[in-house]
Amino acid sequence: MAYQLRKSPLMTTKHEAYAYQLDAVRAIENLEYSAIFHEQGLGKTKIAIDLMLSWLVRDVVDTLFVVTKKTLVTNWSEEIVNHSHITPHILASDRNRIRIALNSPVLIFVMNYEVISTNMEMFGDFLRTCRVGIFLDESQKIKNPESTITKNFLSLSDEFARRVIITGTPVANRPYDIWAQIKFLDNGASLGDSYSTFKSEFDLPTDSNLEAFDKYTNRLMGITDRIREFTVRETKETAGLELPSKSILTHFVDLAPKQSAIYKRYRNEFCHEFKALGETIVDNAEDLLKRLLRFIQCAANPKLLDSSYTETPAKYDKLVEILGEINLSKRKVIVWTSFVENAEWLASRLQEFNPRQIHGRMSVEERALSVATFKNSDTCKILVATPGAAKEGLTLTIASHAIFFDRSFSLDDYIQAQDRIHRISQKENCYVHNLIANETLDEWVDMLLTAKYIAAQVAQGDITDTEDVDPFGQRLHDKLIEMLSAA
Repeated sequence: MAYQLRKSPLMTTKHEAYAYQLDAVRAIENLEYSAIFHEQGLGKTKIAIDLMLSWLVRDVVDTLFVVTKKTLVTNWSEEIVNHSHITPHILASDRNRIRIALNSPVLIFVMNYEVISTNMEMFGDFLRTCRVGIFLDESQKIKNPESTITKNFLSLSDEFARRVIITGTPVANRPYDIWAQIKFLDNGASLGDSYSTFKSEFDLPTDSNLEAFDKYTNRLMGITDRIREFTVRETKETAGLELPSKSILTHFVDLAPKQSAIYKRYRNEFCHEFKALGETIVDNAEDLLKRLLRFIQCAANPKLLDSSYTETPAKYDKLVEILGEINLSKRKVIVWTSFVENAEWLASRLQEFNPRQIHGRMSVEERALSVATFKNSDTCKILVATPGAAKEGLTLTIASHAIFFDRSFSLDDYIQAQDRIHRISQKENCYVHNLIANETLDEWVDMLLTAKYIAAQVAQGDITDTEDVDPFGQRLHDKLIEMLSAA
């Protein structure tokens, strides 16, 4: 069913693409399915929009779906208007409005993942009558093959005339996160039809000696070869962009006496259980990380765990010291924390800088107002944000410093958050500050994120020489054992 518009819009782009963006479009525009894996900040949205226009001009599809996270729907709609002459239609959760819209002459629909997942029959019927091209933005949303959303999208994948997934971090946290995303494209042709088999192949080796690590590295490198024909990826280095530099600065602090005592109490309680259950705890990685999360909270701000705590956490003094060294008359700063309560606490303590907040307890409208104020107000110098609420879809190049008050175990959170400032349109050199409390789990988290980053680089083809890879497995394991055995 091809729709006839009353007046066809121009199918030209409003802005020229960079050379590497044009190369990406040319590489995949004739493919039935493809993946855009460009690093954060390189304009994947622009590549996708130019690809949409190419398909519409050549009558490859009748209409297009852009599926993204709820918080990014408005951003995508604005970007489509900014880069093309097409006005997209946003689909929300109202079933009647969805039905009416699908029977209207619309070229591009923008919606969140849940809209399709909760209206499977309606969309299934539509796909059988219309040639639809789909773009899954932040496609790690379907990384878990056991989730209902992932199962629903996999069941519909063959009904789409063209399929594209978009993410800068396809394997940010675990190499096997990429399996379901690729299966959506090729139904298992390249990475196999069995998730359990793929997962067992790419789980970190339990034997962390050098020989085991080398074999594992070689397996990781093989992922890129298996999907190379339908994927495009550029990093900030390979794209040839002359972006300002990005420096990673680590600041170590000693916990104050009372804070240290609270931390040791929690550690000792856990260590007793650790010693009793031994390797059972270590083997259950997911459960272990949840148990260790409160160590990170305590190292950041014991008030997150103990409401009676009234002293100033050690990291706050270091934060104020760093802010004092930044010329805030000309610079702006994002302070990142993984915890909503900590974001609120930090904002309350930093009132002299007229801060704004973005976190999960705020509505989409409230977050947008915070972003607008941070960007446009001369007096607002600091944005306090949680990665879960602000790591994606935002360009915050008004700031040149990002300070991580604490970090979780998620490499995706860390990389996406810091690249809010280091991306196209940034004019200043960027500085990423990591606050690490000495002799706490912060040190192990730093090693863990390094390990994940190395694994991601290898799996994504950013590292092609095994000599460039430092065998992190044994060091990571030994450091954890050392910290848990300290009591």
